[in-house]
Amino acid sequence: MVKTPLLLIPGLLCSPRLFAPQAAALTDLAEIVVPDWRRAPLSIWDSWESAARWIVDQMPPGKFALAGLSLGGMLAVEIMQVAADRVTKLALLDTSMRSQNETERAIRRARIRLADEGHFELVLGLQLSRFIPAYRLPDKKLVDEVRTMCGEIGVEIYKRQEALAAVRADRRPDLPKIKCPTIVVCGRDDAATPLFLSEEMAKAIPAAALVIIEQCGHLITMEKPEETNLILSTWLKR
Repeated sequence: MVKTPLLLIPGLLCSPRLFAPQAAALTDLAEIVVPDWRRAPLSIWDSWESAARWIVDQMPPGKFALAGLSLGGMLAVEIMQVAADRVTKLALLDTSMRSQNETERAIRRARIRLADEGHFELVLGLQLSRFIPAYRLPDKKLVDEVRTMCGEIGVEIYKRQEALAAVRADRRPDLPKIKCPTIVVCGRDDAATPLFLSEEMAKAIPAAALVIIEQCGHLITMEKPEETNLILSTWLKR
Protein backbone atom coordinates (compact mmCIF):
# COMPACT_ATOMS: atom_id res chain seq x y z
CA MET A 1 0.00 0.00 0.00
CA VAL A 2 1.30 3.46 -0.91
CA LYS A 3 1.29 5.59 2.20
CA THR A 4 0.04 9.17 2.21
CA PRO A 5 2.77 11.65 3.14
CA LEU A 6 1.53 13.46 6.25
CA LEU A 7 3.10 16.67 7.51
CA LEU A 8 2.45 17.34 11.21
CA ILE A 9 3.53 20.84 12.29
CA PRO A 10 4.22 21.43 16.01
CA GLY A 11 3.25 24.62 17.78
CA LEU A 12 5.07 27.21 19.87
CA LEU A 13 7.49 25.59 22.35
CA CYS A 14 6.61 22.19 20.90
CA SER A 15 9.13 19.63 19.70
CA PRO A 16 8.26 16.50 17.68
CA ARG A 17 7.33 15.00 21.06
CA LEU A 18 3.96 16.76 20.55
CA PHE A 19 3.06 14.24 17.85
CA ALA A 20 4.82 11.14 19.22
CA PRO A 21 1.51 9.29 19.84
CA GLN A 22 0.33 10.05 16.29
CA ALA A 23 3.67 9.12 14.70
CA ALA A 24 3.35 5.71 16.35
CA ALA A 25 -0.36 5.12 15.75
CA LEU A 26 -0.63 6.36 12.15
CA THR A 27 2.52 4.80 10.75
CA ASP A 28 0.55 2.15 8.82
CA LEU A 29 -1.52 4.87 7.11
CA ALA A 30 0.97 7.62 6.44
CA GLU A 31 4.58 8.52 5.81
CA ILE A 32 4.89 11.00 8.66
CA VAL A 33 7.12 14.07 8.71
CA VAL A 34 7.34 16.25 11.84
CA PRO A 35 9.59 19.32 11.51
CA ASP A 36 12.06 19.76 14.35
CA TRP A 37 12.56 23.45 15.10
CA ARG A 38 15.94 22.66 16.65
CA ARG A 39 17.25 21.68 13.21
CA ALA A 40 16.06 24.85 11.50
CA PRO A 41 18.09 28.05 11.17
CA LEU A 42 16.78 30.78 13.46
CA SER A 43 16.30 32.92 10.34
CA ILE A 44 13.18 30.93 9.38
CA TRP A 45 11.37 32.95 12.06
CA ASP A 46 12.09 36.23 10.25
CA SER A 47 8.73 35.95 8.47
CA TRP A 48 5.71 33.70 8.17
CA GLU A 49 6.55 32.98 4.55
CA SER A 50 10.13 31.94 5.29
CA ALA A 51 8.94 29.58 8.04
CA ALA A 52 6.29 28.09 5.75
CA ARG A 53 8.75 27.54 2.91
CA TRP A 54 11.31 25.90 5.19
CA ILE A 55 8.63 23.48 6.42
CA VAL A 56 7.51 22.57 2.89
CA ASP A 57 11.15 21.91 1.99
CA GLN A 58 11.19 19.11 4.57
CA MET A 59 8.66 17.14 2.52
CA PRO A 60 9.39 14.71 -0.32
CA PRO A 61 8.26 15.90 -3.78
CA GLY A 62 4.56 15.69 -4.57
CA LYS A 63 1.35 16.04 -2.65
CA PHE A 64 0.80 15.55 1.07
CA ALA A 65 -1.79 15.77 3.85
CA LEU A 66 -1.22 18.64 6.26
CA ALA A 67 -2.01 19.12 9.94
CA GLY A 68 -0.80 21.66 12.49
CA LEU A 69 -1.49 22.46 16.12
CA SER A 70 -1.64 26.02 17.52
CA LEU A 71 1.26 27.95 15.93
CA GLY A 72 1.58 24.89 13.69
CA GLY A 73 -2.00 25.40 12.50
CA MET A 74 -1.22 29.01 11.69
CA LEU A 75 1.81 27.84 9.73
CA ALA A 76 -0.35 25.27 7.95
CA VAL A 77 -2.56 28.05 6.62
CA GLU A 78 0.57 29.97 5.60
CA ILE A 79 1.57 26.88 3.62
CA MET A 80 -1.82 27.11 1.91
CA GLN A 81 -0.68 30.53 0.65
CA VAL A 82 2.53 29.19 -0.95
CA ALA A 83 1.88 25.52 -1.77
CA ALA A 84 -1.89 24.90 -1.75
CA ASP A 85 -1.60 22.82 -4.91
CA ARG A 86 0.41 20.22 -2.98
CA VAL A 87 -2.02 19.82 -0.06
CA THR A 88 -4.60 17.05 -0.41
CA LYS A 89 -6.34 17.56 2.94
CA LEU A 90 -5.99 19.84 5.93
CA ALA A 91 -6.43 19.46 9.71
CA LEU A 92 -6.33 22.56 11.91
CA LEU A 93 -5.86 21.61 15.57
CA ASP A 94 -6.42 24.04 18.47
CA THR A 95 -5.42 27.12 16.55
CA SER A 96 -6.57 30.58 15.48
CA MET A 97 -6.50 32.63 12.31
CA ARG A 98 -6.92 36.04 13.97
CA SER A 99 -4.22 38.69 14.15
CA GLN A 100 -3.08 40.04 17.51
CA ASN A 101 -4.39 43.22 19.09
CA GLU A 102 -2.06 45.57 20.96
CA THR A 103 -2.84 44.01 24.35
CA GLU A 104 -2.01 40.54 23.06
CA ARG A 105 1.20 41.81 21.47
CA ALA A 106 2.19 43.49 24.75
CA ILE A 107 1.70 40.20 26.62
CA ARG A 108 3.93 38.39 24.13
CA ARG A 109 6.60 41.09 24.44
CA ALA A 110 6.46 40.76 28.24
CA ARG A 111 7.00 37.00 28.01
CA ILE A 112 9.97 37.56 25.69
CA ARG A 113 11.45 40.03 28.23
CA LEU A 114 11.06 37.49 31.02
CA ALA A 115 12.89 34.89 28.93
CA ASP A 116 15.60 37.44 28.05
CA GLU A 117 16.10 38.26 31.72
CA GLY A 118 16.74 34.64 32.70
CA HIS A 119 13.22 33.73 33.81
CA PHE A 120 12.51 31.03 31.25
CA GLU A 121 11.21 28.67 33.95
CA LEU A 122 8.59 31.28 34.85
CA VAL A 123 7.64 31.56 31.18
CA LEU A 124 7.26 27.78 31.01
CA GLY A 125 4.97 27.91 34.04
CA LEU A 126 2.82 30.57 32.40
CA GLN A 127 2.60 28.54 29.21
CA LEU A 128 1.76 25.38 31.13
CA SER A 129 -1.33 27.08 32.55
CA ARG A 130 -2.47 27.77 28.97
CA PHE A 131 -1.55 24.35 27.63
CA ILE A 132 -3.07 22.08 30.30
CA PRO A 133 -6.44 22.51 32.08
CA ALA A 134 -6.22 22.95 35.85
CA TYR A 135 -8.05 19.67 36.42
CA ARG A 136 -5.27 17.79 34.58
CA LEU A 137 -2.36 19.30 36.52
CA PRO A 138 -2.34 16.40 39.03
CA ASP A 139 -1.45 14.14 36.07
CA LYS A 140 2.30 14.15 36.73
CA LYS A 141 3.16 12.05 33.67
CA LEU A 142 1.40 14.49 31.32
CA VAL A 143 2.81 17.59 33.04
CA ASP A 144 6.35 16.20 33.03
CA GLU A 145 6.08 15.26 29.35
CA VAL A 146 4.88 18.75 28.40
CA ARG A 147 7.61 20.40 30.50
CA THR A 148 10.24 18.20 28.88
CA MET A 149 8.94 19.08 25.43
CA CYS A 150 8.99 22.83 26.10
CA GLY A 151 12.46 22.61 27.59
CA GLU A 152 13.71 20.86 24.45
CA ILE A 153 12.85 23.93 22.37
CA GLY A 154 14.73 26.37 24.57
CA VAL A 155 14.88 30.12 24.96
CA GLU A 156 16.16 31.33 21.58
CA ILE A 157 13.65 29.48 19.42
CA TYR A 158 10.86 30.40 21.83
CA LYS A 159 11.65 34.11 21.61
CA ARG A 160 11.65 33.99 17.80
CA GLN A 161 8.35 32.12 17.74
CA GLU A 162 6.70 34.56 20.15
CA ALA A 163 7.91 37.56 18.15
CA LEU A 164 6.55 36.09 14.92
CA ALA A 165 3.23 35.13 16.52
CA ALA A 166 2.80 38.74 17.66
CA VAL A 167 2.84 40.08 14.10
CA ARG A 168 0.77 37.45 12.32
CA ALA A 169 -1.71 38.54 9.67
CA ASP A 170 -5.44 38.02 10.00
CA ARG A 171 -5.94 34.94 7.81
CA ARG A 172 -9.72 34.73 8.24
CA PRO A 173 -10.34 36.33 4.80
CA ASP A 174 -8.26 33.54 3.24
CA LEU A 175 -10.19 30.66 4.79
CA PRO A 176 -12.99 30.56 2.17
CA LYS A 177 -10.29 29.94 -0.48
CA ILE A 178 -9.38 26.58 1.06
CA LYS A 179 -10.84 23.92 -1.23
CA CYS A 180 -9.32 20.68 0.08
CA PRO A 181 -11.18 18.50 2.62
CA THR A 182 -10.65 20.08 6.03
CA ILE A 183 -11.29 19.26 9.67
CA VAL A 184 -11.03 21.72 12.55
CA VAL A 185 -10.38 20.06 15.92
CA CYS A 186 -10.39 21.67 19.37
CA GLY A 187 -10.32 20.61 23.00
CA ARG A 188 -13.47 21.80 24.71
CA ASP A 189 -11.42 23.42 27.51
CA ASP A 190 -8.64 24.93 25.40
CA ALA A 191 -7.48 28.10 27.19
CA ALA A 192 -4.85 29.15 24.64
CA THR A 193 -7.09 29.10 21.55
CA PRO A 194 -10.67 28.84 22.84
CA LEU A 195 -13.34 26.86 21.05
CA PHE A 196 -15.08 29.87 19.47
CA LEU A 197 -11.97 30.40 17.33
CA SER A 198 -12.30 26.89 15.91
CA GLU A 199 -16.02 27.41 15.37
CA GLU A 200 -15.40 30.52 13.25
CA MET A 201 -12.74 28.72 11.20
CA ALA A 202 -15.03 25.77 10.52
CA LYS A 203 -17.80 28.11 9.39
CA ALA A 204 -15.48 30.00 7.05
CA ILE A 205 -13.86 27.02 5.31
CA PRO A 206 -16.13 25.43 2.68
CA ALA A 207 -17.43 22.02 3.85
CA ALA A 208 -15.09 21.92 6.86
CA ALA A 209 -16.04 19.64 9.74
CA LEU A 210 -15.68 20.76 13.37
CA VAL A 211 -14.66 18.08 15.88
CA ILE A 212 -14.64 18.81 19.63
CA ILE A 213 -12.73 16.68 22.12
CA GLU A 214 -14.44 16.77 25.50
CA GLN A 215 -12.61 17.17 28.81
CA CYS A 216 -9.47 18.31 27.01
CA GLY A 217 -7.30 21.41 26.73
CA HIS A 218 -4.88 22.81 24.16
CA LEU A 219 -2.49 19.93 23.56
CA ILE A 220 -5.00 17.37 22.34
CA THR A 221 -2.34 15.15 20.77
CA MET A 222 -0.73 14.56 24.17
CA GLU A 223 -3.69 14.90 26.51
CA LYS A 224 -6.14 12.74 24.55
CA PRO A 225 -3.93 10.79 22.13
CA GLU A 226 -6.34 7.92 21.45
CA GLU A 227 -9.20 10.25 20.55
CA THR A 228 -6.90 12.40 18.42
CA ASN A 229 -5.47 9.35 16.67
CA LEU A 230 -8.96 8.15 15.78
CA ILE A 231 -9.95 11.57 14.43
CA LEU A 232 -6.82 11.82 12.29
CA SER A 233 -6.99 8.25 11.02
CA THR A 234 -10.63 8.75 9.97
CA TRP A 235 -9.62 11.99 8.25
CA LEU A 236 -6.75 10.29 6.42
CA LYS A 237 -8.94 7.42 5.23
CA ARG A 238 -11.80 9.67 4.09
